[in-house]
Amino acid sequence: MGEILCSRRYDRNADKVVVELLLQQEEYRQLKGEMDNVHIFSENVANIPSKLSLRGRNEATKYFLIPRQLRKALSIRGMVSCQRLERGGKAVFIYVLDPCHEFERGSKLAV
Repeated sequence: MGEILCSRRYDRNADKVVVELLLQQEEYRQLKGEMDNVHIFSENVANIPSKLSLRGRNEATKYFLIPRQLRKALSIRGMVSCQRLERGGKAVFIYVLDPCHEFERGSKLAV
């Protein structure tokens, strides 16, 4: 897990902040060179309880349930992609719902 070393306003009139981060090299490599559309989040802010639904033989199929508070005005159409981050024995799953790109049955995301 990284930490914020310092932050300052980018411009007095803008709603932007310059942030200096300290990350492990492994975390930085997970960006795969991407420098745009980077989001910062803290697992300490994830305070809405959720559940995992287990189905099938030996509960091999697992579903993350979206809590009711987060389902309001949620349109699940288009492409869905996922990323898994593991650090300190914890796993963080990030799902991206992109309504601008249609999902085609049988297609796979390029890795």
